[in-house]
Amino acid sequence: MDEDLFDTLEQSIRILEENVDILANLEMDLEDTKEDELEVDMKLYQLYDMAEDVSESSKIKRAQLNLARRQEESL
Repeated sequence: MDEDLFDTLEQSIRILEENVDILANLEMDLEDTKEDELEVDMKLYQLYDMAEDVSESSKIKRAQLNLARRQEESL
């Protein structure tokens, strides 16, 4: 039983060591991407316009899908 506990502890330590390396690599990747971020100089009204455009576009796509579905059902 002591050997089972020892093996379990060894496996747990190995898993933790692997995860620490993965997390360290992720942190370095995140730091690199922060440098690549773009700064957009948009005014508030431009953001509202963009939001309205996205909303209208999604409504049009939904309407197209509904039309296509109804046409398939009628055939």
